[in-house]
Amino acid sequence: MLKNRKFLAPWSRFRADAAGTSAVEFAMLAPIFILLLLGMVAYGIYFGASHSVQQIAADAARTAIAGLNQTERQALVSDFIAHDVDGYPFVDPNKLTVNAQDSAVDGSQFVVSVSYDARNLPIWNLFPKLPLPGTTIQRQSTIRVGGI
Repeated sequence: MLKNRKFLAPWSRFRADAAGTSAVEFAMLAPIFILLLLGMVAYGIYFGASHSVQQIAADAARTAIAGLNQTERQALVSDFIAHDVDGYPFVDPNKLTVNAQDSAVDGSQFVVSVSYDARNLPIWNLFPKLPLPGTTIQRQSTIRVGGI
Protein backbone atom coordinates (compact mmCIF):
# COMPACT_ATOMS: atom_id res chain seq x y z
CA MET A 1 0.00 0.00 0.00
CA LEU A 2 2.88 2.39 0.74
CA LYS A 3 4.36 1.59 -2.62
CA ASN A 4 1.23 2.87 -4.35
CA ARG A 5 1.44 6.19 -2.46
CA LYS A 6 4.87 6.93 -3.85
CA PHE A 7 3.59 6.87 -7.37
CA LEU A 8 0.55 9.15 -6.85
CA ALA A 9 0.67 12.68 -8.18
CA PRO A 10 1.40 15.34 -5.50
CA TRP A 11 -2.19 16.63 -5.55
CA SER A 12 -3.63 13.17 -5.15
CA ARG A 13 -1.37 12.46 -2.20
CA PHE A 14 -2.46 15.72 -0.57
CA ARG A 15 -6.15 14.86 -0.94
CA ALA A 16 -5.66 11.34 0.38
CA ASP A 17 -3.73 12.44 3.48
CA ALA A 18 -6.01 13.33 6.43
CA ALA A 19 -3.26 14.10 8.96
CA GLY A 20 -4.03 17.81 9.50
CA THR A 21 -7.79 17.95 9.09
CA SER A 22 -8.58 18.37 12.76
CA ALA A 23 -6.13 21.27 13.06
CA VAL A 24 -7.69 22.98 10.05
CA GLU A 25 -11.21 22.45 11.41
CA PHE A 26 -10.16 23.83 14.79
CA ALA A 27 -8.58 26.89 13.16
CA MET A 28 -11.81 27.55 11.30
CA LEU A 29 -14.24 27.03 14.19
CA ALA A 30 -12.25 28.28 17.20
CA PRO A 31 -12.79 32.02 16.56
CA ILE A 32 -16.54 31.52 16.25
CA PHE A 33 -16.64 29.40 19.39
CA ILE A 34 -14.54 31.91 21.36
CA LEU A 35 -16.75 34.80 20.18
CA LEU A 36 -19.88 32.94 21.29
CA LEU A 37 -18.30 32.05 24.62
CA LEU A 38 -17.21 35.63 25.33
CA GLY A 39 -20.63 36.89 24.27
CA MET A 40 -22.35 34.55 26.70
CA VAL A 41 -20.06 35.66 29.51
CA ALA A 42 -20.57 39.37 28.74
CA TYR A 43 -24.37 39.03 28.53
CA GLY A 44 -24.34 36.89 31.67
CA ILE A 45 -22.53 39.64 33.57
CA TYR A 46 -25.05 42.20 32.29
CA PHE A 47 -28.00 40.03 33.31
CA GLY A 48 -26.35 39.42 36.70
CA ALA A 49 -25.98 43.16 37.22
CA SER A 50 -29.59 43.70 36.15
CA HIS A 51 -30.81 41.08 38.59
CA SER A 52 -28.67 42.58 41.37
CA VAL A 53 -30.16 46.04 40.76
CA GLN A 54 -33.68 44.57 40.98
CA GLN A 55 -32.74 42.76 44.18
CA ILE A 56 -31.30 45.97 45.66
CA ALA A 57 -34.58 47.76 44.95
CA ALA A 58 -36.61 44.94 46.51
CA ASP A 59 -34.37 44.63 49.58
CA ALA A 60 -34.35 48.41 50.11
CA ALA A 61 -38.16 48.45 49.94
CA ARG A 62 -38.34 45.57 52.44
CA THR A 63 -36.01 47.48 54.74
CA ALA A 64 -38.12 50.63 54.46
CA ILE A 65 -41.28 48.89 55.61
CA ALA A 66 -40.18 49.39 59.23
CA GLY A 67 -40.35 53.19 58.92
CA LEU A 68 -43.30 55.09 60.38
CA ASN A 69 -43.24 58.01 57.94
CA GLN A 70 -41.63 58.92 54.62
CA THR A 71 -38.58 60.55 56.23
CA GLU A 72 -37.86 57.50 58.36
CA ARG A 73 -38.35 55.14 55.40
CA GLN A 74 -35.97 57.23 53.28
CA ALA A 75 -33.37 57.12 56.05
CA LEU A 76 -33.70 53.32 56.25
CA VAL A 77 -33.23 53.02 52.49
CA SER A 78 -30.17 55.32 52.55
CA ASP A 79 -28.67 53.30 55.39
CA PHE A 80 -29.30 50.04 53.50
CA ILE A 81 -27.67 51.40 50.34
CA ALA A 82 -24.66 52.73 52.27
CA HIS A 83 -23.96 49.53 54.21
CA ASP A 84 -25.32 46.51 52.34
CA VAL A 85 -24.91 47.07 48.59
CA ASP A 86 -21.25 45.98 48.57
CA GLY A 87 -22.38 42.34 48.73
CA TYR A 88 -24.22 42.36 45.41
CA PRO A 89 -22.28 40.97 42.45
CA PHE A 90 -21.44 43.07 39.37
CA VAL A 91 -22.70 46.30 40.99
CA ASP A 92 -20.49 49.23 41.92
CA PRO A 93 -22.26 51.13 44.75
CA ASN A 94 -20.80 54.43 43.53
CA LYS A 95 -22.77 54.17 40.29
CA LEU A 96 -26.17 53.66 41.92
CA THR A 97 -28.81 56.36 42.04
CA VAL A 98 -31.66 55.70 44.48
CA ASN A 99 -34.94 57.55 44.81
CA ALA A 100 -37.24 56.52 47.66
CA GLN A 101 -40.53 58.27 48.35
CA ASP A 102 -44.23 57.80 48.92
CA SER A 103 -46.26 57.35 45.75
CA ALA A 104 -47.57 60.57 44.26
CA VAL A 105 -51.11 59.26 43.78
CA ASP A 106 -52.41 58.67 47.28
CA GLY A 107 -49.39 58.00 49.49
CA SER A 108 -50.51 54.47 50.31
CA GLN A 109 -47.39 52.99 48.71
CA PHE A 110 -43.68 53.59 49.12
CA VAL A 111 -41.63 53.34 45.92
CA VAL A 112 -37.90 52.64 45.74
CA SER A 113 -36.41 53.37 42.32
CA VAL A 114 -32.84 52.32 41.57
CA SER A 115 -30.83 53.38 38.54
CA TYR A 116 -27.41 51.93 37.74
CA ASP A 117 -24.86 53.23 35.25
CA ALA A 118 -23.68 50.02 33.55
CA ARG A 119 -21.25 51.56 31.06
CA ASN A 120 -18.23 49.79 32.56
CA LEU A 121 -19.58 46.26 32.09
CA PRO A 122 -17.72 44.17 29.48
CA ILE A 123 -20.77 43.77 27.24
CA TRP A 124 -20.03 47.08 25.50
CA ASN A 125 -16.68 45.73 24.23
CA LEU A 126 -18.33 43.09 22.04
CA PHE A 127 -18.91 43.37 18.33
CA PRO A 128 -20.28 46.92 17.82
CA LYS A 129 -23.04 45.89 15.39
CA LEU A 130 -24.79 43.67 17.95
CA PRO A 131 -28.08 44.98 19.32
CA LEU A 132 -27.16 45.80 22.90
CA PRO A 133 -29.34 46.77 25.88
CA GLY A 134 -29.26 50.27 27.36
CA THR A 135 -26.30 51.48 29.39
CA THR A 136 -28.54 52.40 32.31
CA ILE A 137 -30.36 49.70 34.28
CA GLN A 138 -33.49 51.01 36.01
CA ARG A 139 -35.61 48.98 38.42
CA GLN A 140 -38.16 49.79 41.09
CA SER A 141 -39.95 48.10 43.92
CA THR A 142 -43.11 49.13 45.76
CA ILE A 143 -44.40 48.34 49.23
CA ARG A 144 -47.75 49.12 50.81
CA VAL A 145 -47.65 51.63 53.63
CA GLY A 146 -49.67 51.09 56.79
CA GLY A 147 -50.22 47.36 56.97
CA ILE A 148 -52.74 45.22 55.13
